[in-house]
Amino acid sequence: MLRLALTGGRGFLGWHVRVLARALGWPDPVLLSGADLMDAATVAAKLDGVDRVLHLAGVNRGDPQEVAGGNVELAAALARGLRRCPTPPGSVVFANSVQSGNGTPYGDAKAVAAATLAVARPDLIDVKLPNLYGEHGRPYYNSVVATFCRLLAEQRSPEVHEDREVTLVHVTDAAARLMGAPDGGPWDSAMPGLRVGIRELADRLTGFATAYRGGEIPALSDRHAVRLFNTYRSHCFPTHYPLPVTRRADQRGELVETVKVHGGGGQTFCSTSRPGVTRGEHFHLAKVERFCVLRGTAEIRLRRVGDDDVVRFPVSGAEPVVVDMPTMWAHNIVNTGSDELLTLFWTNEIFDPARPDTWPEPVELTTAEPAAEPAVVPA
Repeated sequence: MLRLALTGGRGFLGWHVRVLARALGWPDPVLLSGADLMDAATVAAKLDGVDRVLHLAGVNRGDPQEVAGGNVELAAALARGLRRCPTPPGSVVFANSVQSGNGTPYGDAKAVAAATLAVARPDLIDVKLPNLYGEHGRPYYNSVVATFCRLLAEQRSPEVHEDREVTLVHVTDAAARLMGAPDGGPWDSAMPGLRVGIRELADRLTGFATAYRGGEIPALSDRHAVRLFNTYRSHCFPTHYPLPVTRRADQRGELVETVKVHGGGGQTFCSTSRPGVTRGEHFHLAKVERFCVLRGTAEIRLRRVGDDDVVRFPVSGAEPVVVDMPTMWAHNIVNTGSDELLTLFWTNEIFDPARPDTWPEPVELTTAEPAAEPAVVPA
């Protein structure tokens, strides 16, 4: 269990670091704002005695001079604070770029930033990151994946102006590498990359979107397919939910199509809940999970990890719909009726008690909820 301090902790990579720290049960990281970095005494006080500092803050877009100057100054400000720290951090990690030193203003500034930090901390851990993608990336800024996903979520089409190959790494894998996270979860600190052409990426994401608009699950053949699909889903939430389901009835009764998976399986199970009972109170880092109430009435509640706002979906077996849980959102389902609740759950993978990808987290932060299930229970 490490006590972290982060610059850029509210950015894309920073949020994923904080979510992974929450999953691991580590203390909430100490965050250094841009204003904090401008005062060496404040930096020194905040870093005093922490185990690991992650320098994530940077300037990725904008005027070339601002990009170059901003990245160098952020590193210099952190270095000044490190020199004044009474109890120096155990380690300092720089989220560098594979573009470091490539002759561009951004790349050269990253190289200077690394050298600046290395003067203050000769044992600097310099991690050169490739293109990162993942849930809740900022379109037109963080990655082409985020841009394509947002366009598709808005039912627009990605445009490929230059088809070239890129290496993509999921941001949770990068977070694990920077944090020195132990093995045992759905992350890989070796940062396995997906080598893909831009046009192929656009076609792949378009296929996901086409299937998912009808509530169908596309083929999720490998871990990058799952994570790309989860990234797309993050841009659909919450406005695209609940998803309608096909319902047929005749003299024998009714049939509801809850899950259609292209080229894959997973696990389906049902549970009953007595009135007032809450199930869930956890989040997932990679698992795709679907809820469908078949009998009774309920409310599905979700909260993005690190945020306060709760999204609520009232659902009923009288008019079945499906709601898919976005990754890194705490979620639960509460029986709000006076009768027993019957809920169908589906996940894209068979439950593994040794690696459940189920991390306890209450949805409601200000009201007491019934005790959550153990983490080894799938839903």
